[in-house]
Amino acid sequence: MKTVNVAVGVIVQQQQILLSKRHASQHQGGLWEFPGGKIEPNETVLEAMQRELHEELGIDIDAGQASHLIDISHDYGDKQVCLQVYVIPAFTGKPEGREGQPLRWVAKAELLTLAFPEANQTIVELLQEAL
Repeated sequence: MKTVNVAVGVIVQQQQILLSKRHASQHQGGLWEFPGGKIEPNETVLEAMQRELHEELGIDIDAGQASHLIDISHDYGDKQVCLQVYVIPAFTGKPEGREGQPLRWVAKAELLTLAFPEANQTIVELLQEAL
């Protein structure tokens, strides 16, 4: 089974973290996630992050300010993912769900009360200590 490499952005502003909700038709649909997307061939993680966050949210990030948090490999049974997770402390633009997805700013403690894909649980736990 092929592994899908994904750039994941933990976007932080004033002690709040930006989440988006997966469309019901998507893999792990209806769950909250940290924004990002697939890394295309010949693209670095941060190039993918810049492209995905611009496409999905309409924001621009300075890759030089992003800091690596963790890499997570997870097997869902029907799909394997490798999440390359970065904290994004600054951006320009106003985030909006350009693909019709709901967005929400939450405090790190609230992350513990929301439903995420299994692969994201490690990120949620890590953020309780990291931020």
